[in-house]
Amino acid sequence: MYQVLARKYRPRNFNELVGQNHVSRALTSALERGRLHHAYLFTGTRGVGKTTIARILAKCLNCETGVTSTPCEVCATCKAVNEGRFIDLIEIDAASRTKVEDTRELLDNVPYAPTQGRFKVYLIDEVHMLSTHSFNALLKTLEEPPEHVKFLFATTDPQKLPITVISRCLQFTLRPLAVDEITEHLTAILNKEHIDADQDAIWQIAESAQGSLRDALSLTDQAIAYGQGAVHHQDVKDMLGLIDRTIIYDLILAIHQNQQARVSQLLLQFRQQALDVSLVLDQLVSTLHELALLQYLPDLALKYSEEINQKILQLSKLVSAQDLQLYYQIACKGRADLQLAVTQEQGFEMCVLRMLAFRPMHSNEVTVQAAPLVQILDQQNQQLASDVRQEKQFAAPVEVASVEPEPEP
Repeated sequence: MYQVLARKYRPRNFNELVGQNHVSRALTSALERGRLHHAYLFTGTRGVGKTTIARILAKCLNCETGVTSTPCEVCATCKAVNEGRFIDLIEIDAASRTKVEDTRELLDNVPYAPTQGRFKVYLIDEVHMLSTHSFNALLKTLEEPPEHVKFLFATTDPQKLPITVISRCLQFTLRPLAVDEITEHLTAILNKEHIDADQDAIWQIAESAQGSLRDALSLTDQAIAYGQGAVHHQDVKDMLGLIDRTIIYDLILAIHQNQQARVSQLLLQFRQQALDVSLVLDQLVSTLHELALLQYLPDLALKYSEEINQKILQLSKLVSAQDLQLYYQIACKGRADLQLAVTQEQGFEMCVLRMLAFRPMHSNEVTVQAAPLVQILDQQNQQLASDVRQEKQFAAPVEVASVEPEPEP
């Protein structure tokens, strides 16, 4: 039976873990030195390895070779943990067991010794979903559990946890993975699967995953099915409904060079393709940010595919820094006002027209139209004041004739 990539290539030890070096280093050192805490809290966004690290830690604690940072992977305990049937690893979904009665039932079994392994490990996923009464019932046991019990908590929303729970745990915050890390991992997996893949397509999937390795693997599965056994760049763009970055680069260049006909052509293309203009505007803001970084802080610039890197490098040399700052401000303002427009298309097009209409003044330029305009206004005001004085001077007083009433007959 086919197994999805996210499950097939789930890391089974700390060496296979992608990213999160700060977590694996701390846990490895604690295991090797025997300085083990009784409760661990893993926080971070989805798909970064919280549950995976917890399972690896449970395997390290119960491996038949002893407490180790490198489990053997061949003993009965390691195989049972990998296959999800180790009886002393109790995985609990807090989202479906939020009641205090469920927590009390769990705590009633804590004093009993483990059945098969060295430690009884309670892995509670999405622990922030527990009720307040459940947390209160857990506090005493969490502070002083039996020596054979370890608590492993995982959550995507640590702000909802009581501070009393957090203070009883060692907290590890897992960071979103970088695009380069995801790209390298996906490339290795596709090579193992003998699947033909474009490097630009892999990079596009890695960027769309937004730091989540599980999302990247799920998108890769989808791309393989969409591309009929291959992963091609155009197929990935069509599948994800992505906007071609080349269009954004062409739009910025046309605005900068004041090519009104080209801007009109691109806006018409957006209309014909029925693109989501909010996504186009987001991409425009991101591209302007990348151009500014490339000009001033090239070490912080984002890394893309070779084709895109060449285009964005050429564009950064053509557009001045002042123009970029103004475009960025206009685009951000247009993005904030997008919901206020009659339609989003109207708001986006007006944002582009503002970029065409305004540009910063350079140091060697002067406003040639400002002086004549001020002079014309002064002349008009003087002429108006003169006309008012003349009307007051030559205006004659108006006599009102009195009308006597007619005599009564």
